[in-house]
Amino acid sequence: MRMVFRWFGEGNDTVSLEQIRQIPGVEGIVWALHDCLAGEEWPMDRIMNVRDQALRAGLHTEVVESVNVHEDIKLGLPTRDLYIEKYVRTIEKLAQVGVKVICYNFMPVFDWVRTDLHKRMDDGSTALFYEKVKTTDTDPSELVKSIMNNSDLSMPGWEPERLAHLTALFESYRDVTEEDLWRNLGYFLDAIIPVAERCGIQMAIHPDDPPWPIFGLPRIMTSQANLRRFLQLHDSPANGITLCSGSLGANPSNDIIAMIHEFAERIPFTHIRNVRVYDNGDFIETSHRAQDGTVDITGIVKAYHNVNFAGYCRPDHGRHIWDEECRPGYGLYDRALGIMYLWGAWDTLERTKQQSEKRNLS
Repeated sequence: MRMVFRWFGEGNDTVSLEQIRQIPGVEGIVWALHDCLAGEEWPMDRIMNVRDQALRAGLHTEVVESVNVHEDIKLGLPTRDLYIEKYVRTIEKLAQVGVKVICYNFMPVFDWVRTDLHKRMDDGSTALFYEKVKTTDTDPSELVKSIMNNSDLSMPGWEPERLAHLTALFESYRDVTEEDLWRNLGYFLDAIIPVAERCGIQMAIHPDDPPWPIFGLPRIMTSQANLRRFLQLHDSPANGITLCSGSLGANPSNDIIAMIHEFAERIPFTHIRNVRVYDNGDFIETSHRAQDGTVDITGIVKAYHNVNFAGYCRPDHGRHIWDEECRPGYGLYDRALGIMYLWGAWDTLERTKQQSEKRNLS
């Protein structure tokens, strides 16, 4: 398991590269050019600038999250080929600086949905919270205003430039079905996976967050069966999954441990985080400790260890603790604690394995 840490860039993150470098076992950053809109080709000089900053701090830039997919591709519009060409050129550029994995998603309009960015927990910390009724009885534009007014830092997936056209986007998806979305995803994969194969890059789709339809928009990366169907769309090692325990874990019927065992060879990148799911469908993000949430984090780490997982891992979201002022979900302290919890579980499994091998040899 290779530990990495998401970084939003100089001037756009409260966490520095120097601080990331001090977290035990972290070898690289997960990055992107976050001010590049979906559909834009990334400039080579800016790609190299991030690579050089990370190298000076002793970190690699082998994982990108995300190269966003333009809505015209998801909608299957005639203009999609233009945006796919730009996407392909970005893949080729990233390969030139040593990128190995590109995370992306195929969620219409919203990359992720929460209804409260700072829900207070019993211990005084705050965390990202999802209140189900607010996604069924609330105008999505009102939710967007509420979210955007509660964060001073940019939030990938909620770019103001994109959400300014929210009404038009919803209208565009009015007659789009899940099967339409599957066909458009297949078209996209047929165009980019051969390029990824040639460049030595693994594309890794992120599950929908949360894993069910939101505001009537179709969503398809939601379950084990759908992830299996996705991998069959283009049966190539370059076509993989970013398996996110927090996104998929918001639906208690998802068996993430079973997914790890089934898809092990097609998971180049994993997000490990915990959520507590309530009976009414609400959920809140918790510490990584298994007992604090609904997701079996220690069981997930054990599953990865059992399949000899050698891909990239990041702790994903954290709570806001110790009065840290940070991007919602992306502070230093709780994510660093999460890494140490994951390493503790992993190292225990490694030590147990080594001791067993010694006994078998004696």
